[in-house]
Amino acid sequence: MAADRATGPRKAAVLGSPISHSRSPDLHLAAYRALGLDDWTYERIECPSGALPLLVSGLGNEYVGLSVTMPGKVEALEFATERTERAVLVGSANTLVRVDNGWRADCTDVDGVRGALLDGGVTDLTGAEAVVVGAGGTARPALLALAELGVTRVTIVARDAGRAQSALELAGALKMSARVIDFTAELVAAACAQSRAVVSTVPPAAVEPIAGAVAQAPVVLDAIYNPWPTPLAQAVLDAGGTVVSGLQMLLNQAYRQVEQFTGMPAPHAAMAEAVRTH
Repeated sequence: MAADRATGPRKAAVLGSPISHSRSPDLHLAAYRALGLDDWTYERIECPSGALPLLVSGLGNEYVGLSVTMPGKVEALEFATERTERAVLVGSANTLVRVDNGWRADCTDVDGVRGALLDGGVTDLTGAEAVVVGAGGTARPALLALAELGVTRVTIVARDAGRAQSALELAGALKMSARVIDFTAELVAAACAQSRAVVSTVPPAAVEPIAGAVAQAPVVLDAIYNPWPTPLAQAVLDAGGTVVSGLQMLLNQAYRQVEQFTGMPAPHAAMAEAVRTH
């Protein structure tokens, strides 16, 4: 159940730690103003690990939606009274929406990855191979997004094969053939050269040693957006490939959050402009 526009002033927020540099307020406030919700607010709330259940339980009914970033995404899923199928599938939630019996958890990170790839010109990956660099919290939504675009074979690049187990299990549940390789440049280059798209979910310093190898792919989505261009982004550009910034991920996941919070279509142009001007 989304918020009813006619019920007066409403609040939303982003929870995480550290939270001071979150771009979400820019996007959400631009959306609310474009939708005529001039009395809606959206704030940053510092929420360290373990604090989410008590914090959210103490929020008044005027709070209709919450964006959740690290380290609270697993806590958000566990805390919620309702959960979307995809949030359960990927094991995390970046979105909490007020419902009659509490909060519904969803993972619009999936929309973020899929939408960013579409923005980068990737429209159909039916039967294709893709690469996911990293096996952490962003890797699982990326796998689901790639499966929705038609990917049937995926290579996961991880330093520790043990940490990639949950990603491998998800790939199996999604009927994708999956394997894990380490950060050896030759292995990564071969996998990326055979792929139609790469999603990198790791920090710039981690991927920099294999940036040239990853750049063998035609399209690379780098989840990082600040500072930009990252060493990976620059390597892809130098190789003549297409690179998509993590800002497109942020935008696309926020579009769906705004729709769930307000019950109205997200004003894409106003939100994209907010990214460019802030």
